[in-house]
Amino acid sequence: MTNQTFNLGGDLHINRLGFGAMRLAMGTFDGPSRPPETGIAVLRRAVELGVNHIDTAAYYGRGAVLANALIRSALAPYRDGLVIATKVGPIREPGGRPTGDATPDQLRSLVEADLLALGLDRLDLVYLRAGGMTEPDDKSIADRYAALAELRDEGLIRHLGVSNVSAAQLAEARAIAPVAAVQNRHTDDLALLTECEKDGIAYVPFFTLGGGISPLETERLGKVAARLDATVQQVALAALLAQSPNTLAIPGTGDLGHLEENVAAGALDLSEEDLADLRG
Repeated sequence: MTNQTFNLGGDLHINRLGFGAMRLAMGTFDGPSRPPETGIAVLRRAVELGVNHIDTAAYYGRGAVLANALIRSALAPYRDGLVIATKVGPIREPGGRPTGDATPDQLRSLVEADLLALGLDRLDLVYLRAGGMTEPDDKSIADRYAALAELRDEGLIRHLGVSNVSAAQLAEARAIAPVAAVQNRHTDDLALLTECEKDGIAYVPFFTLGGGISPLETERLGKVAARLDATVQQVALAALLAQSPNTLAIPGTGDLGHLEENVAAGALDLSEEDLADLRG
């Protein structure tokens, strides 16, 4: 892998193109489960290809097929330098969808469950996911973030992050304990991205490719893709990495072919002409 790297939290050296585990166990929250052996093969190949940052959550799963269990089965004992990030906050309902907000007291049990499921003594990065499946709001996250900060002080967590947050919520969290990463859906919040750049915080858009690409974006991406003999999806990932040195990409897949394609995007070198065409 030739893409640039980032020092997460100042001490975890990771490739900026990582892997999102949401689609390992299922294509969508409403879809059927995938064969576990497929997810295990994808994880092992991802690490072979140089991926050293895996983003997961306990609520990534369908029935008995759970992403965290697949990660442990495929990769434990974990190689040095492999960073596993997880998210807590939502409560997984019986149907598998994350919903509601865990209380500060419930967050401890969620972190302990992640440690057990992944077979770890300490989690590298834990995001507080705010707002369930809704858009960011300004509801206070102070009590819940403080609960995670206590677990960090106890040594159960190395670094903290926040997910699906507004600028006000990020400020609230930073007043309590350092924030190593922000994981939000949108890549067009330039003020928030600028703050992350200024203070060495990783910015990690989720739904990297699954959030929908507009027809206009597809046209622009297609023009560059044809020039580079690449796919539209590969150019979209390369453009995301080119947006900022603090931006990390975590495309997810349960397919070996798609994995190879995604990782290859890290080697794409977008020229100024390419970037100008993408801006339109």
